[in-house]
Amino acid sequence: MRIERIEPSRHKKGRVLVFLEDGSCLKITEQELLDFGLRSGDVLDGESLERLKTAAGVSNARAAAADIIGKRAMSRRDLEKKLQEKGASEQEARYAAEWLEAIGALNDREYAAALVRHYGGMGYGPARIREKLYEKGVPRDLWEDALEELPESDSQIDTFLQKKLRGQIPDEKEKRRLTNALMRRGYSWSDIKSAWNRLGEEEE
Repeated sequence: MRIERIEPSRHKKGRVLVFLEDGSCLKITEQELLDFGLRSGDVLDGESLERLKTAAGVSNARAAAADIIGKRAMSRRDLEKKLQEKGASEQEARYAAEWLEAIGALNDREYAAALVRHYGGMGYGPARIREKLYEKGVPRDLWEDALEELPESDSQIDTFLQKKLRGQIPDEKEKRRLTNALMRRGYSWSDIKSAWNRLGEEEE
């Protein structure tokens, strides 16, 4: 396959466009241009063309991965899924994620801990945070260590009730409403019941 011409991309820095005689265009990086020693007029045999396509696919997936993770932290699962949605193959997405892990830009353990701190700061309990970790694609074997970052449920529930009640004694309807709200936030019934008992003792 003959290379008709080679041009730098006008839209993406570091990207090079390789136009082939069959009318197709390969998007490669400057690294592939150097590694393969490409010039206009060169003829690539089938094997060389396939190696170039493979190398270009991996490099483009890496660049896309770095761009994605630079804008928003996410799990490895979600990153690979995002890359495949953008056209990367499963293998290219996996290689890109492994590369980011190797340079420390992608770390599911750190991401899990950050999620726990974030949702814990919003007043969510353990059950609700586990749902969030699942939704975000964090591996289950990292959940319990990450949940060590979470404040004690007792203090979180007490703070919630004190803020809502403002020193007032709730009737049964208000107690049910607040109990339901706490359960939606991911706190267990036993922890909520203990909090009501502590509040009752304070009132007495």
